Amino acid sequence: MVRANGRRLVVAGLVLLFVFPFLAMLSTAFKLPGDIFHAPPRLLPAEWTWDNFAAAFEQIPIWRYLGNTLFTRAANVIGTLLACPLSKVTWRGRSALLAVVLATMMLPPQVTMIPVYLLWNGLNAGDTYWPLIAPAFFGTPFLIFMIRQFLMSVPNDLIAAARLDGANELRIYWSIVLPLARPALVTSAVFQFVWTWTDFLNPLIYLNDSEKYTLSIGLYAFFAEHDVAWGPLMAACVMFTIPALLIFIAGQRYFVGGVSTGALK
Repeated sequence: MVRANGRRLVVAGLVLLFVFPFLAMLSTAFKLPGDIFHAPPRLLPAEWTWDNFAAAFEQIPIWRYLGNTLFTRAANVIGTLLACPLSKVTWRGRSALLAVVLATMMLPPQVTMIPVYLLWNGLNAGDTYWPLIAPAFFGTPFLIFMIRQFLMSVPNDLIAAARLDGANELRIYWSIVLPLARPALVTSAVFQFVWTWTDFLNPLIYLNDSEKYTLSIGLYAFFAEHDVAWGPLMAACVMFTIPALLIFIAGQRYFVGGVSTGALK
């Protein structure tokens, strides 16, 4: 009993450690300016206010940044969901290409950053969304591996039976592989959305026009160009965090099942 209680205390402490920054951000978003740097610090506001959220909308073009972010991130998720399940398709050289794709996971992104930038710049794709969207339609190495491990549980006899019934490869992919891979696909969608939603470096490298900014670099630009108004900034950060949090909560049931199933294959 003592050991079990000790473990619960350790888990509770770790949860509090990770949740505390979010709670502090959420609390600051509802504080008055004079209450933000009160000594000693207060976790809860002395007086709750929505003025910071109104000021954030007035000072930062949040709706434009949000629309740009949703567009690029939705395109990334769609590309991932279309490309990664193709690992189930059997063709000559598939295993060799899979080994090459998985080997790229050992390369840090800093190694390929400059060559990839030069490639897109040579294609005159600088200051466009193509560098942020197109790579997802070729798959993400980790998600390709995870979905492949999940799809190994799909019987090949089922696909062979569909071919005997006259179904072409596209029909098999759309009507059999995708529905059976739903847990893994939802898991991949959650991963891809969170990874790209919080991505700061790639939009910073490729986007120069402020009209095309995503939320991450839009908030940074506001922070760099103006005096730091911590209340509105924290309110904007709360609105930036909520979509990723809601996506994770909505897909949590499939997320846990997809990860555990992929790990066991």
